[in-house]
Amino acid sequence: MTAATIPPLPAPIHALDFAPLAALVEGMSPSSSPRPALSVEPMPGGASTRRYFRVALPAGKTAVAMFVPDGAKAEEVHKEGAPRAPRWPFLEVRDLLASRGVDVPAVYGDASEHGWLLLEDLSDDTLAAHLARHPSAKTALYTRAVRDLARAQSRLAHLPQDSIVATRAFDEDLLRWEIHHFREWGLEARGVTLGEGDRALFDAIADRLARRIASWPRGFTHRDYQSRNLMVRGPLRPDGDKGLVWIDFQDALLGPRVYDLVALLNDSYQEFTREFVEARLDEYGSEAKLDADARAMLGREFDLVTVQRKLKDAGRFVFIDRVKKNASFLPFVVPTVRKVASSLARLAGEDADMRALAEILHRVLPTEA
Repeated sequence: MTAATIPPLPAPIHALDFAPLAALVEGMSPSSSPRPALSVEPMPGGASTRRYFRVALPAGKTAVAMFVPDGAKAEEVHKEGAPRAPRWPFLEVRDLLASRGVDVPAVYGDASEHGWLLLEDLSDDTLAAHLARHPSAKTALYTRAVRDLARAQSRLAHLPQDSIVATRAFDEDLLRWEIHHFREWGLEARGVTLGEGDRALFDAIADRLARRIASWPRGFTHRDYQSRNLMVRGPLRPDGDKGLVWIDFQDALLGPRVYDLVALLNDSYQEFTREFVEARLDEYGSEAKLDADARAMLGREFDLVTVQRKLKDAGRFVFIDRVKKNASFLPFVVPTVRKVASSLARLAGEDADMRALAEILHRVLPTEA
């Protein structure tokens, strides 16, 4: 990319104006009730500028308040000149997903002009947290996740003409920028500088890989469909099947069909056997009605996007530490690079670029790749 915008650091709590949130909470109280005092509890957040608070409501209920300092702008890295949304992307994408049958949080109150939303409280039961307590549920929940994704992609195949999702895409520039984000932060920021020959080869491979992925058909892409962005809701049905609620979808854009599968099944926060991943890809293929040739192509696309996406993730984790002063993602750098190395090993036999990239990474990161 020639230019990119990176979100600023989160605002400290003492700098936030809670008055608009208090008005939202008051609006949920019966008119005959005394005006409630605002009671908020900070909640853990991720790497974005968003802040979350659990808010007490009347009758012992709770909601989640989300504060975003500039909610009309994309939170992930985006190209300069991208159109500014008249409405928060979170709200627009939420409504789009809900209209196509995807389970998303309910909106209780909207003060987005002041940076606040009041949302349904889905507890703290992310897929990652749920699996930490109930590891035996892994297969059932991931089967649900891949089938939900395939169904959603089908239902979202045709987007409204004015959808913000349709204005953003994993084009060649963005894909290339993400690969170089790894070089800048996953290598150079950690004291690893490519020699002249390796740098020229890395740049050429980045160009060709970005061009290759950008040439594939595009559809709705959550962009970060992984275990910390799926909430477990349920049981919802007599058979005890638990539902999964999508969150953190505000940066949705157009991308390859496998992008969200890579985020889910090569999640930096989880470890799966290759057999587990292949079984889930089979389930996705069955739900998407892929024939044998298309299923084989899906696997190759999965590995290629793993190389691109997980290189970006490894660099991003270092960036978050160095720039946003949040070291909590650093333990995932090495496991993420190893996921790249696994995909490169599968691709190397028939792809000269992936073989060369594997050799570069092994030379400069011998204990990781």
